[in-house]
Amino acid sequence: MSATSDQLIDRRRLQRRLSLWRVLAFVALAVAILAIGWRAVGLRGAGAVVPHIARLSIGGLITGDDDTIKLIDGLTDSNASGVLVDIGSPGGTVTGSERVYKALRRLSAKKPTVAVVKDLAASGAYIAALGTDQIVAEDNALVGSIGVLFQFPNFAGALDKLGVKVETIKSSPLKASPNGLEPTTPEAKAAIDALVVDTYGWFKGLVKSRRNMNDDQLAAVVDGRVFTGRQGLALHLVDALGEEQTAIKYLHEKRNVPDKLPVYDWKRKTGFAMKLFGSAGDVARFVGLGSLAGVLDEAGHLAEARSMEGLVAVWEPSPGT
Repeated sequence: MSATSDQLIDRRRLQRRLSLWRVLAFVALAVAILAIGWRAVGLRGAGAVVPHIARLSIGGLITGDDDTIKLIDGLTDSNASGVLVDIGSPGGTVTGSERVYKALRRLSAKKPTVAVVKDLAASGAYIAALGTDQIVAEDNALVGSIGVLFQFPNFAGALDKLGVKVETIKSSPLKASPNGLEPTTPEAKAAIDALVVDTYGWFKGLVKSRRNMNDDQLAAVVDGRVFTGRQGLALHLVDALGEEQTAIKYLHEKRNVPDKLPVYDWKRKTGFAMKLFGSAGDVARFVGLGSLAGVLDEAGHLAEARSMEGLVAVWEPSPGT
């Protein structure tokens, strides 16, 4: 065989190898692009074009952030025939919970909605549940905790022991009170108490109106306790005991939602950091680096962490419970 023939064969082999690597590189790029696109729209793209039942999850501390409200409002014009609101939360800020409640009421005016409580819908999360048409809870799920709290740390005693005194000049006695650096005055406590009482009154009124309770029924559930699903049914806090299939049956039998529709998850739009870390994690999983993918996912969650401000409606079990 001549040297020229050998060179041609080698060249063809090299071209084949290069073609293979080009294909692999293209596939890897396509997977990365698809991962980013999937993270950006979730199942909303598919759910928007076919009849389905939407599953909207509300978990963690409720802040009523813009992405969550936009997601709920987006469902009003979707092709969802009904909405399952999967709630698992100890509550959140009062204003954030109110925003979620109002968004769910807007949605309920257009689509039949059912709250499904598998574990916990307490305080602000129960406010959110009140925004739906029907509340279904597992027998041993926890609901209620109807109440409001205002907490702040006070370091005045510790500062006194250290010999540190914070001097404050302000326009009026109640400006920036309480501040945690000086003893809380009776006037400041009274002002905060007025806020709590007013918000608590709003919460009680919402429960009474949405759950069609009389004064005696309301008085039995508004002392801040949580109740099991079984107790909640007897106390008119929930409409039925069961799980997701119970809620789907309600949509079909009571709200004329077609039977056997697929259930699609509607997920909140994540921020840029979550998308970036999440997409990188998807690529890491694709090439077999599962441990790295877990680290990237956790980094994304940390980057998205938010803090709560203002009056809160949360259930805080005491230590050991």
